Amino acid sequence: MGRIKYGPAQAKVTDIQSIVKQVKNGDNIGVAGFTGAGYPKAFPTALAEEIKAAHERGEEFMISLFTGASTAPDLDGVLAGVDGIKFRTPYNGDPTMRNKVNDGTSYYSDIHLSHLAQQITQGWFGQLNWAVVEASSITADGQVVPSTSVGNSRTYLDHAEKIVIEVNSWQSEDLLGLHDIWYGLDALPPNRVPIPITGAGDIIGQQTLNVDWSKVVGVVETQAPDRNSPLKALDEDSIAIGGYFVDFLLAEVKAGRLPKNLLPLQSGVGNVANAVLAGFLESDLEHLTSYTEVIQDGLLALVDAGKCDVASATSFGLSPDYAKKLNENAAAYRGKIVLRPQDISNHPEVVRRIGVIACNGMIEADIYGNVNSTHVAGTKMQNGIGGSGDFTRNAFLSAFVSPSVAKNGDISAIVPMVSHHDHTEHDVSIIVTEQGLADLRGLAPRQRSRVIIEKCAHPDYKEILLDYVARAERNPKALQTPHILTEALSFHQRFVESGSMKP
Repeated sequence: MGRIKYGPAQAKVTDIQSIVKQVKNGDNIGVAGFTGAGYPKAFPTALAEEIKAAHERGEEFMISLFTGASTAPDLDGVLAGVDGIKFRTPYNGDPTMRNKVNDGTSYYSDIHLSHLAQQITQGWFGQLNWAVVEASSITADGQVVPSTSVGNSRTYLDHAEKIVIEVNSWQSEDLLGLHDIWYGLDALPPNRVPIPITGAGDIIGQQTLNVDWSKVVGVVETQAPDRNSPLKALDEDSIAIGGYFVDFLLAEVKAGRLPKNLLPLQSGVGNVANAVLAGFLESDLEHLTSYTEVIQDGLLALVDAGKCDVASATSFGLSPDYAKKLNENAAAYRGKIVLRPQDISNHPEVVRRIGVIACNGMIEADIYGNVNSTHVAGTKMQNGIGGSGDFTRNAFLSAFVSPSVAKNGDISAIVPMVSHHDHTEHDVSIIVTEQGLADLRGLAPRQRSRVIIEKCAHPDYKEILLDYVARAERNPKALQTPHILTEALSFHQRFVESGSMKP
C-alpha cells in the first residue's frame, strides 16, 4: 500500500480477474500508453484470457481499443492474438496487431495523434466504457501520478464510465514532478482558450491527473517493466543520414536563417531518428530545446550531456538500459523534461507558433516530394501516421529521413509516385537518405524531381527514375507535375509481382 496514499483508493485495491469479468463484448476501452511506455500491464493479459475463454465457449467477444500510440506485446499483442480487438486507433507498432489489421480481423482508423482526444470528447466513437491507466503512485489527496507516458490518459479518465488504475511499483516514485497536465482543452469550440506555451519548457498545468473516484471500479498493484526493445546499433547509413541533416542545420545557422541554438527539435521514433539525435551529440550545438512527442535514448543523451536544456514530450520511448537509468535518476530530470497530454505535445498551433524543426521517418517519397509514411505498396498498414502529420504540416522546417533502399535493395524509398499519400509536397521541406539531402524549399515540381533523384535515390534506381521523368516531360500539355499514369506505380507493381522494384 506504500504507493497508494489515498484512503478511498486503498479500499478499492482488488484483483485484476474480478475487474475484467465486468468487461462486455463491444466495450470501448481507452488505455494509457505511448510507444511502449506507461501502459497497463495486468489488465490486457487478464482480459485476453477472458476473451479466449469466451471464444472457446462459442461466444462473441471483441472490444474497441483506444490508446495514446503504440503499446507493447503484452497489450496489443495479447489482445490481438486472441482475436479480441474489433477496432483499434490511433497508432500501432505491434506485429500481431498489424497482421490482424491487414488480414481484416480488426478495423483500424489511422488518426493524427493530436486529434483523438477531441474526437473522444465529441463522442465520435460512442460512449467510452473503460479507462485503464498506469500510475507510479496515488497521492494522499487522491491525485494520480502518471508513470512514463501521459498520452490520452487525461481524456480517457474524464470521459469513461468505469476506471481502473494500475499502480506499478517498478516505475520510479520520483516521476512526480515531470508531468504537466493542462485541462484547458476540455472546452470544445467556440469556448476554447489559447494554450499558454511560448517555449518548450513552459509549465502550464498540474503535476497529476484528476480522477472521479466514484467511477473507479478497482485499483490494481503491479510490478512490471515497460516493454521497449533495445535500439539497433547505429549503422553507416543511419549515421550518414544524421550527418547530412546536422550539416544542413549548421549551414542554416551560418546563413542567419536559424539561431545558434536552432529552434525546438522534434524527432520521430526509430533507429534512423535516433541516429539523427546522435548527430547533434557530436556537433558543436549547445542549449538545444525539444518540443516532440517521444523522448528516445538519443534525446535523453543530449539532456545528460548538457547540450539540450529542456525536452517536452508526451512519453518516453527508451531502451531497457536507458529505462533503468531513468528509473534510478528520475528526480534529476525535473526541470529538464516535461511530459504533457498528447493533444498538447502535438498541438499544431503550438508547433507552428514556436517554430519546431520536425524530422520524421518515411516508407517512401516520390520524385515530387510527396511522402508515404504508413502503407507498404499502398495497401498494407505498417504502423500509422502517428504524430508526423501534426508536426510536418506546421513545422518551421519539415524533414523526412530513410535509407534509400530496403529489403536488400529490392525496394526503393524514392519512387515515381507514392502508393499512399500521408504528407503532400506542400508540407515537405527536406528529404534525406544516406545518399544525400534534397532541399526542396522554393522549388517547383519539375525542379524538385531532379534534386530528389540526384541527391537521394540509390544508384541502382537513379537512371530508371531519370528516364521516367524525361519521358513524362515529353507531354507538352502536362508539364507542371509530369507523370505517365500507366507507369506511375510501376515500381510497386513490379514489387508485388516479382518481389523487387528493379526491372
